[in-house]
Amino acid sequence: MQTLLYRMHTARIFEERVLSYFREGALHGTMHPGIGEEGSAVGAAMALAGDDYMLATHRGHGPAIGKGADIQRMMAEIFGRETGSCRGRGGSMHITDFSCGMLGANGIVGANAPIACGAAFTIKRKGLGRVCASFLGDGALNEGAVHESMNLAAVWQLPVLFIVINNGYGMSTPLSAAMRDTDLKKRAVPYGLPAYGLDGNDAVAVYAAVKQARAKAAAGGGPAFIVCDTYRTEGHSKSDKNLYRTPQEIARWRARCPIRRLCEALLGAGILDARQLEAVRARAAQTVDDAVAFAKSSPPPNPDTLMEDVYAR
Repeated sequence: MQTLLYRMHTARIFEERVLSYFREGALHGTMHPGIGEEGSAVGAAMALAGDDYMLATHRGHGPAIGKGADIQRMMAEIFGRETGSCRGRGGSMHITDFSCGMLGANGIVGANAPIACGAAFTIKRKGLGRVCASFLGDGALNEGAVHESMNLAAVWQLPVLFIVINNGYGMSTPLSAAMRDTDLKKRAVPYGLPAYGLDGNDAVAVYAAVKQARAKAAAGGGPAFIVCDTYRTEGHSKSDKNLYRTPQEIARWRARCPIRRLCEALLGAGILDARQLEAVRARAAQTVDDAVAFAKSSPPPNPDTLMEDVYAR
């Protein structure tokens, strides 16, 4: 659980730092913070095996860090440097790290699901004994491609985990305005998928449930549908002023912070004391400091290489 806490702290500090650089005008493009969602994002990704595959959404920093992606290359990518995970070409929404099975983040809502089915088909065909996790937002569940993918995964019994990070909003639209029935677990019923409904701010519970679903899928038991109810306390993107939510609503969810909850659990169980808890947070902060230093010292891409790695011209 100490590693879980460390990666959750790292994800939180990483995004806070990146947000501050965007607000200062030091970075260009955009990013979508998952601050407040670390229990779901990191907890679920950490439950995967090292050689499992994973696809993240545009809000992919937490899952990538949970899966063990190279944080220095992630930061360099956001800074647009040649040493970035996509050589500075993709930015925040396209974090990739094949070394840990992170097949990429994706800015297209719901697009992870069919790609995950392709990766899972490869796993099954080659008998690799792995799974592919497809992270989705609640808004993606109204996309046709997601339903087609769930049906395909069910029919072919593919080792796919559909992991839904339900933060209650699709951009600025509350869930209740986009779905008549907001019990998202029911979306699995037509396809006969086992469904898990989790408190996404309980990182240990998320980790345990995904671990269980992962073991079943890897052994040939077919796909699973996992809903993690959580909340992003920042806006949809770095430009979102959060005007569609009340300060009181945000404050209520901040009081349910998954990092604070895990710290209290570790302290209460006598696993770590206050000094050790602070040491974990400080180590995470140093990791992010090192990543920023690496990114700032890395060269920008050479314009002469602009057309490299472009497969359609």
